[in-house]
Amino acid sequence: MPGPNYGALGATFTMVRGLQAISLISIIGMTANFISEMVSSSIAPPNVLVGTLSVTCIAVMYCAITWILYFDGILPFLLNTAMDTLLLLAVVIVAVTVGKPLSYLNCQVIGEASGNVSSAYAFADTLGNNLNKVGGKVDYANWIGATKVTCFEMKSIWGLSIALW
Repeated sequence: MPGPNYGALGATFTMVRGLQAISLISIIGMTANFISEMVSSSIAPPNVLVGTLSVTCIAVMYCAITWILYFDGILPFLLNTAMDTLLLLAVVIVAVTVGKPLSYLNCQVIGEASGNVSSAYAFADTLGNNLNKVGGKVDYANWIGATKVTCFEMKSIWGLSIALW
C-alpha cells in the first residue's frame, strides 16, 4: 500500500523523519548506556543525561506517530508544524545544556591526564569509590572530561542533537 502522493515535499518529509529517528535512537542508546553504567555502580546519573533521555524518547514517539499519520493521509500539517516547533525548542535546550561544558573540551588530550580509562563503567566505578558509594551524585561537568571515550560519546550526542535542528 503506497502512502499519500505529496510529490517531492512528501518524499522529503519521509526521508527527514527517517533520519530524525536514526539520530534520536542513536542518542537514546548512548545516553541509556551511560545511565545504566552509573546506576549499576550505585551512582545517581546527572540530570542532564536523564533530561536528554526523556526528551529523545518523547521525540522518537512523536516521529513515529506523525509518520504513521502522514502515511495514512490524516496528518494535520498546521498542527504538525506547531508541534515540530515545540520539539525543536526541547532539542535546542538539550543541545545547549549538553554542549555548554563540552564546547571547551579537547577530547584528544584527555587520555594523557586520566590514565586512559576506556569505558564509562570503569570511570563510574572509580568515581563511585570517591563518592562514598551510597547515593553519590556525579557532576556532569567533571564526568564528561574524565575519559576520552566518554568525551567523544558525549560530543557525538551533542552533535546529533545539533543535527536535529
